[in-house]
Amino acid sequence: MKLPPLIPARFVRRVNRFRVTVRLEGEAVDAHLPNSGRLTELLTPGRPCWLKPAASPQRKTDFDLKLVEYAGVLVSVDARLPNPLFAEALAEGRLAPFEGCADFVPEVPLEGSRIDFRLTMPEGVLWVEAKSVTLVEDGVALFPDAPTIRGSRHVQTLADAAGGEGGAAVVFVVQRPDARSFSPYDEADPVFGETLRAAAEVGVGLYAWTCRVSKEEIAIARQIPVDLA
Repeated sequence: MKLPPLIPARFVRRVNRFRVTVRLEGEAVDAHLPNSGRLTELLTPGRPCWLKPAASPQRKTDFDLKLVEYAGVLVSVDARLPNPLFAEALAEGRLAPFEGCADFVPEVPLEGSRIDFRLTMPEGVLWVEAKSVTLVEDGVALFPDAPTIRGSRHVQTLADAAGGEGGAAVVFVVQRPDARSFSPYDEADPVFGETLRAAAEVGVGLYAWTCRVSKEEIAIARQIPVDLA
């Protein structure tokens, strides 16, 4: 996925859930943060970051916060990207576990929830939920970094689907390149971890990929193992 030209800045502070202040050319300006996670380790004063100018003049902020540099690694903080990144990689045949996908439809209702994708596979329908991951500790990608009732509900919906006529999978898109494995972050949300493990036991597939991140492009890159221990 190509990125538009980005503008360098320095992080100042988080104003609220979806707004931050950054220093741009010596001036403090507000930017939209497209991520409701805590991002505690990423959003620290003085950290290099990159902004995308807002497309709409009706916006309350003139920029979106897109990238943050952490320990020499570029991290995408845009939680809206996993779905288009997954769709792009799927269409290009770069996701081995989903080889043979004949078609896919985004944002499909299922049992009162809206699931990210419905795939048509050789063996039948496969429901897929994609999750954005930004937290990595000692090479382990962790999700979520804050309690997520919605995330647990989606995983339970997939578990119910896997027990019926369709298959189901959760894909964790790690929006940085430096993870070696993925695990649920029980410290942040033990309920999500329990729900995910229970879903795996009834046949929900669990997959994780890192991303190649630059100031010009973001793309799903490397599959990493999922560790539920």
